[in-house]
Amino acid sequence: MSEPLTPSDGLAVLHLFCDRTPLAEADAVAAAVKQAEADDLSVVPVAVLGHKCDLAFMVLGADVWQLRRFQTAVVDAGLDVVDSYVSLTELSEYAQGLPEHMAEARLRPQLPPEGKRAWCFYPMSKRREAEQNWYTLPYDDRKALMMDHGSSGRKFAGRVVQVITGSTGVDDYEWGVTLFAERPDDLKEVVYTMRFDAASALYAEFGPFVTGMVGSLDEVLAAAGIVD
Repeated sequence: MSEPLTPSDGLAVLHLFCDRTPLAEADAVAAAVKQAEADDLSVVPVAVLGHKCDLAFMVLGADVWQLRRFQTAVVDAGLDVVDSYVSLTELSEYAQGLPEHMAEARLRPQLPPEGKRAWCFYPMSKRREAEQNWYTLPYDDRKALMMDHGSSGRKFAGRVVQVITGSTGVDDYEWGVTLFAERPDDLKEVVYTMRFDAASALYAEFGPFVTGMVGSLDEVLAAAGIVD
């Protein structure tokens, strides 16, 4: 076993987007998930809508070697990883001084949140264009814009849980955003509403969206047609 490799604080996060293959075995996938959970990883299975993939796993844990072992295990179980995203939980520079319980929820979220089975994931970055360069703004201006952005999101408290993970230096975009909601239209409404904030309207670049339903592993495998 490799020596653990961990963030200084918080968790590593791996989104795996998978297609079934003729070799996919439900029992083998279940064994991979069971071993991951025994290794203190949190595994969220998602049945994906649309053509981008058949199913997804959002996996969180302290040791990135354990995440890699889970990735290998699902491939060995007959799934084809067609896309992925790597990120880290974080407490942003604009959120310093949060109460301890709120900081803990961002660094070590307990997922999936109860009663929120509608799910989507998308990556995003801040613009660096000549007239719209987020990184040339003074800190106080950036913080004010983010506070306004956050106030829009808090209007959806109870309906939507947003998990923002940092990916600067570890994947193609700067953040990964995972949303858990009570209903599918909650996802649409929260993203639409927050796009009107200046922090988003002027400075945000969005990657592709993947949408689906959080379920038990059996539900997700059955939806993908993977049954033993």
